[in-house]
Amino acid sequence: MITVKHYLGLLGFLFVAAWIAFDDFGDAVLCLVGAAVFYLIGEVVQGELDLGEMQARLTRSQTTRR
Repeated sequence: MITVKHYLGLLGFLFVAAWIAFDDFGDAVLCLVGAAVFYLIGEVVQGELDLGEMQARLTRSQTTRR
């Protein structure tokens, strides 16, 4: 079964693929980046990725290094 995250990943990939329409390898990599961005948006929308927690971890990591 396709989940919302998978659908958004596919939508991101298709959006970027249509935007660049048959250019070169760098543009193909851009398709993958677009798919990953839309997949992460799906994670945030479904509540599986907590941006506040991620920011707290990064802040703790930066203060620990100093």
